[in-house]
Amino acid sequence: MEEPENQKVRANKIMAKSYWLINSKRTEVKRFIKNHKSIEGVFDYMFVDTGKIVGVFGKEPPVMTTTISVDIDLAREIYERLLSQGWRKTEEVWEKRLRH
Repeated sequence: MEEPENQKVRANKIMAKSYWLINSKRTEVKRFIKNHKSIEGVFDYMFVDTGKIVGVFGKEPPVMTTTISVDIDLAREIYERLLSQGWRKTEEVWEKRLRH
């Protein structure tokens, strides 16, 4: 039987890297994460999730409201456009707190 700590490490390796943006008013976030069911090199897609910040940012996870699947090139365009509109890179600070 695998130790619980080893299960957590293995699960974290399986989880895909996500990229987060937050708007300047700190009321909304976007998460960009690769769709691993896409066919590598043929159809590369990203999920773009939108969420609303509830309460104080970092205390609770955002409430995710929509998810779209877009071509990876379009996802990059959306990401860059949001950065140019004042969105900032952020991290999953609520996840770190929930794990402790």
